[in-house]
Amino acid sequence: MNWSFEFFPFFPREVLIALGVACLVVLALSAWRNRRGLFLRALALACLLLALANPNLKNEVRQPLANIAVVVVDKSSSMQLAGRADRARDIEAALKEKFAQVPDLEVRWVHATPTDQQGGESTELFAALDKAMGDIPPGRVAGAVFITDGQIHDVPQDKARLGFDAPVHALIAGAPDEKDNRIEVVSAPRFGLVGSEQTAEIRAEKSGKSGAGLATIYVRRASGPVETITAPYGKTVPIKMRFDRAGPNIVEVDLKPEPGELTTINNKTVIQAQGVRENLRVLLVSGEPHAGERTWRNLLRSDAAVDLVHFTILRPPEKHDGTPIDQLSLIAFPTRELFSEKLSQFDLIIFDRYQRRAVLPMIYLDNVARYVEHGGAVLVAAGADYASPVSLARTPLGAVLPARPTGRVVEEPFRPSITKEGEKHPVTAGLPGAPKKDGQEPKWGHWFRVIDSQAERGEVVMSGAEGKPLLVLDRRGDGRVALLLSDHAWLWARGYEGGGPHVDLLRRLAHWLMKEPDLEEEALSARAGRSDITIERRTVKGEIGEATLTLPSGKEVKVALDETAPGRFSKTVATNEAGVHRIAMDGLTAVAIAGDLNAPEFSKVIATDEPMRPILNKTGGGAFYLGGTMDAPAKDVPSISMVKSGHRFAGGTWLGLKAQDAFEVKAVSYTPLVAGFAALGLALGLLALTWYREGR
Repeated sequence: MNWSFEFFPFFPREVLIALGVACLVVLALSAWRNRRGLFLRALALACLLLALANPNLKNEVRQPLANIAVVVVDKSSSMQLAGRADRARDIEAALKEKFAQVPDLEVRWVHATPTDQQGGESTELFAALDKAMGDIPPGRVAGAVFITDGQIHDVPQDKARLGFDAPVHALIAGAPDEKDNRIEVVSAPRFGLVGSEQTAEIRAEKSGKSGAGLATIYVRRASGPVETITAPYGKTVPIKMRFDRAGPNIVEVDLKPEPGELTTINNKTVIQAQGVRENLRVLLVSGEPHAGERTWRNLLRSDAAVDLVHFTILRPPEKHDGTPIDQLSLIAFPTRELFSEKLSQFDLIIFDRYQRRAVLPMIYLDNVARYVEHGGAVLVAAGADYASPVSLARTPLGAVLPARPTGRVVEEPFRPSITKEGEKHPVTAGLPGAPKKDGQEPKWGHWFRVIDSQAERGEVVMSGAEGKPLLVLDRRGDGRVALLLSDHAWLWARGYEGGGPHVDLLRRLAHWLMKEPDLEEEALSARAGRSDITIERRTVKGEIGEATLTLPSGKEVKVALDETAPGRFSKTVATNEAGVHRIAMDGLTAVAIAGDLNAPEFSKVIATDEPMRPILNKTGGGAFYLGGTMDAPAKDVPSISMVKSGHRFAGGTWLGLKAQDAFEVKAVSYTPLVAGFAALGLALGLLALTWYREGR
């Protein structure tokens, strides 16, 4: 039983205070006048005030509550190294036996798995502790015990953030003198222009009992020989990062392992940055105003990666109508500057319904043909002019065009269709509205004109009326050429009969001509999950070979891909190795990074109490290295003691938990100390004594 006093006054507290003040005034006046019986008067007034305050004796019946300890077991990836997982299980079993011997102690067990963050996998044991504490009153917490290697990434620096007043202890599976080396990325570019070169910085570090010395570092790039660097541990080393292509550019850095290292997982790291191309420059030459001209202009203007230069020939030079020369155009057509001096600066030249006129001399069109041979790109969007005697096919440019006009123009309704070759080609494969099965009609509107031509080279990826070639693609020398044999693509842009995928088609076409890597006909790519690699192959050929997957360990695996669509092959392969996986197939190569090589979980892996030391000191807890990993002998789990108070809760062979003395009140009873008539009689008796004393 537990006794205490409580007051249940008959009047509000303010009234009692006012009465007390009045009594003090009366007593002060009596003392000033030197009246007799002052003590009795004071005693009578105090008895009266006490009776009005109504004191009670409180008796509580309490039931003690058990203390609660929380044990967090680290299940992160670093705990899978060097036998730590087995040692943690042994520690957990021994700890359960010792807890069972402590009376009035409840134990909550939490198994904390690694957390996936933006930077990769990390160990957040205190987040797991907070979650477990959600239904535990802080006043019952006796302490927290962590079974871990000490590499924790969310240790609070402020004791108040724990939410309880009790010690925190660390039982470390490992020894304080473990050895491990690692490679770190000090700084690295996030992106760079294709063709440029930037500098990244790396550093080799030693941990634990490793001494000083020289590190041997291997730098591997997508192409070129392996670069070997020798540098002291702890010194920052610059390496060159070349951006050879648009998209991901990867540099793999390996630190040569030494005997006795805890792991070699953190001896590898990967620097990945995006290669971005400068804005692509496109020259659009429209032979005459027509309905489709705006379609090309709007499409290219809306592409943020394209700088467009557009000229429309409004009046041919041979036309004589008396108009003054200075009124023929707002801007003179700089033919010499564009087609002689700056031709190589353009990534793509589009001739939109252009016919042979005196505007561009033959020598300039010959320059365009040689521009294609040396790596340039030309797109001819033809109208009826292509079948006429003034066709571009009858100029030096015709030498690089893949189809010859017959002189006939077919004008009848037709829906453009994708050929068998087109179903495989990245420009036309999977266009929205394309038929899913053979024999089905495309879900897009009609066109009404196609120029009858004979394809001499390249691939016919779309056909029109009477099965005539509609879109022909070809590689010429180091460059590329496309021939669109109709000027009715604008009907799709205007939504005629529901329109069609003009944006997808024309944008893919333009970017294929400008050698966009994602639109290559023959391509090999790979993407990695946490435990698998997906290999994808795109081809316009009929057959493919086997892929050779080279694991980070150097082991090679042959992989046969499955066809998922025309010209598309794929296969997902499981892997348990973290690092760069290299894939070779049909003369193509690709790389994929499995796992989190740069994740905080693997940046430091030696057993240590350093991250937890601040919170251990502030709560009075201790760190215990229990060995049992690699060559370190196992040590006994410390004994458990309940401590009521103190600043330290740990010793050499023991750890303490705080006895909180929590309880639950089962019953409460009250006994009045000053009963009604008894208090009244006592007060009247004292007043009578006071009167008697004053009357003497």
